[in-house]
Amino acid sequence: MTKPIYVLNGPNLNRLGTREPHLYGSTTLAEVEAMCREAAGDCLVAFRQSNREYELIDWIHEAIDEGCAIVINPAAFTFTSMAILDALKMFPGPVIELHITNIHRREPIYHRSYVSLVATAIIAGLGAWGYGVAVHAALELVRAKAA
Repeated sequence: MTKPIYVLNGPNLNRLGTREPHLYGSTTLAEVEAMCREAAGDCLVAFRQSNREYELIDWIHEAIDEGCAIVINPAAFTFTSMAILDALKMFPGPVIELHITNIHRREPIYHRSYVSLVATAIIAGLGAWGYGVAVHAALELVRAKAA
C-alpha cells in the first residue's frame, strides 16, 4: 500500500499514561504510536495528535487527498464537532472510530457520537490495545475494497 493510514487523536490524548489511569490505563501516546506502526507492517502511518479542532480537520482534508484509511479517536470532539463529522463525510475510504473506554458504559453525555454517523466501524473499550486492532481492521478494509 502506497498511501498511509492516518491515525488521528483528539484533545488530551497527549496526556495518556498520566491522565486518569483508572480509565485510560498507563500506556503513553508514544507507546500507542509504536503499536500502530507495528500493526501497519509495511504500510505507512501518519500518526498525529492535537488539542485543536481545526488541526484535526486539516489532517482529515490531507487524508482525503493522501490517505487510504483513517483511524480517529476524536476524544471530546466526538460529542461536539459537526465540523469533524462534515470533514469525515468527504473521506472516500474506511473510517474507524476508536475510543479507549467503552463510551456506552459511561455517563449519558458520552453516548451520542457524531463520528459514528459516518464511521465504517467503531472500536470502544479495548484500552490502548484497540489502536492496533483498529489499524489492522483498516488495512483489511482497504485490501477488501481493492480486491
